[in-house]
Amino acid sequence: MSTATQVKDDYDRTARQYASLEYLPTGVLEAQLIAKAIGDATDLFVLDIGGGGGIHARQAVDAGAKRVDIVDLSPRMLKVAQEAEKPLERNDRIRFYEADVSKPLNHFPLDQQYEIVMANWVFDPAGSVEVLEGMWRNIATYLKPGGKFLGVRVANLQSDNITQINIAWTDKYGTTFKGLEAIPGGVKYKVVLLTDPAFDFEGTSMDASSSGSMELHHKYGLIDIETIPYEETEVVKADVDFWNVFLQNPFFTVVKAKKQVA
Repeated sequence: MSTATQVKDDYDRTARQYASLEYLPTGVLEAQLIAKAIGDATDLFVLDIGGGGGIHARQAVDAGAKRVDIVDLSPRMLKVAQEAEKPLERNDRIRFYEADVSKPLNHFPLDQQYEIVMANWVFDPAGSVEVLEGMWRNIATYLKPGGKFLGVRVANLQSDNITQINIAWTDKYGTTFKGLEAIPGGVKYKVVLLTDPAFDFEGTSMDASSSGSMELHHKYGLIDIETIPYEETEVVKADVDFWNVFLQNPFFTVVKAKKQVA
């Protein structure tokens, strides 16, 4: 199962390559789904839990966010984000904090409440439900009532046709999963991203998240939960035939929701 040390080591090791996934077919699709989930962020404050190299933090700024605070476990990923942001001279519209996002974050000068909290690919290194819930507690703590949550997570990797679909992913979409193994409460695997050169890292997805259950969303005060439709993205509209195999059993999904107002 993934541990904080394993996750940190994996992302430190792959930090320089990670941004190149933006150019894979699945990376393009992900970015377009996230853009739809963010919507108009004009003058909003955003917290990016596990924001890494800043790929989606920059999307939020491009959507008008006044400031985005990234919290991530990997110092090398944060350095990549800082280097990407520095030449843009945007007067600290993105701030950077190094921490395990499954632990309390009250030692940082974060805002008390954010209009948007993002958690993209954060849940899938979680090696236990306890770790997963620690992440959700931070989301609930920092998201203001009426604010928007959005996140990318692995979809169900334990379906009966996963092996057949996975073969198609390998070359066609640029992402594949290897060594899938059931563990108590979830599945562990290796993710391989077919950039040039390719790289990989360990993953662990708890059924409480990857099965599609919204139990934790509800537990932590989220309502109006919806999955962003793949078919509404420009990349899928442009070539539905190309995406047909993926759409039969997508391996990731983007979910958005709203925090209930008491």
